[in-house]
Amino acid sequence: MSNEKDKSNAGQIKELGIVETFDGKHKIHCLTIIGEIEGHSILPEQNKTTKYEHVIPQLVAIEESCEIEGLIIILNTVGGDVEAGLAIAELISGMKKPTVSFVLGGGHSIGVPLAVSAKKSFIAPSATMTVHPVRMNGLVIGVPQMMNHFARMQDRITDFVVENSKITSARFTELMMNTGEMVTDVGSVLSGERAVKEGLIDSIGNLSTVIEALYEMIENKDNIR
Repeated sequence: MSNEKDKSNAGQIKELGIVETFDGKHKIHCLTIIGEIEGHSILPEQNKTTKYEHVIPQLVAIEESCEIEGLIIILNTVGGDVEAGLAIAELISGMKKPTVSFVLGGGHSIGVPLAVSAKKSFIAPSATMTVHPVRMNGLVIGVPQMMNHFARMQDRITDFVVENSKITSARFTELMMNTGEMVTDVGSVLSGERAVKEGLIDSIGNLSTVIEALYEMIENKDNIR
């Protein structure tokens, strides 16, 4: 039985980047969001991607599961499809189950809303979060309507981040429009410590502290926001 479960977990990790841990103090689900968030367009085969059509039904299943008590989201992403990433973040934010996020390596662009969507967020000391404005690949029509579209999309992201973290809208916009930090771009690259000081992330952490926090939330779930 144990061998069958090990094989099942190995298959889940290989195909979907997920694993359910039912041998610890509590039954938790680990979801990894890595590489580039793939939305409506299929990315090149050599790209490491997280497919939103895989993640969305997983989140619904986790929320409905009677066995799974909590969710840990591990992030190391370079951004990707804004609509898909924000959709995933909205689902995580709306879950009743205890949720924690842990940024490893990088939380780039749409990775910021994903990181703050959990009820508690952590970042590794060596990790970074990159905050910059929305950008688009492909054909862009240079008319006022297009600029308004960009502005409305950016407002959606900013509002979500502000609502789910401790940073203010003015400060988030200031970091996003910073011209003195990135050589050929605008924005800010925040170290783990700085991301906490800015109020984007709750705490510096490591794997053990993240799991302990999730266990504590499970045991005190009546106090979860």
